[in-house]
Amino acid sequence: MKLEDILKDSNYKLSQFTSEEIEQLEQSITTKETKKGTVPYTVCLVRQKAIKLTPEEVIRQLYLRVLSDRFLYPLSRIQVEYGVNFGREVKRADIVIMDKDRPNTVYVVVEVKKPKLKDGKNQLRSYCNATGAPIAIWTNGEQISYYRRKDPNYFEDIPG
Repeated sequence: MKLEDILKDSNYKLSQFTSEEIEQLEQSITTKETKKGTVPYTVCLVRQKAIKLTPEEVIRQLYLRVLSDRFLYPLSRIQVEYGVNFGREVKRADIVIMDKDRPNTVYVVVEVKKPKLKDGKNQLRSYCNATGAPIAIWTNGEQISYYRRKDPNYFEDIPG
């Protein structure tokens, strides 16, 4: 199964990923037959368990490869669906990278979102403020934005 097939009815794109990264994920796809048809799965790089490949999950799995292969973050420092506390409510950040010197402290928050940057950026800001993370990344597979949190109300763009 090709990733293009999984993404065909979504606005997600693969343009920020290399053909090698795409091919690696495609080779890891398995399928399960359900009443609704063939459902694609892969083994998550971080969670090490089979997960359903939705369009958002495709981008998350590809970005996990970017973090580990291109940016050389060890998978042991990366967490997926990280719980962020907002009082009694807990929301889930798509990907976090823990600080190398303080393993219980979030260093980077990554949000994989549908193509509307404004919505994702506000959510990302709230996650950074709640965790104290100084670095934030938003991506939809085509566009990517990097930010440094200077204070709770000011996020500075980081080029590349």
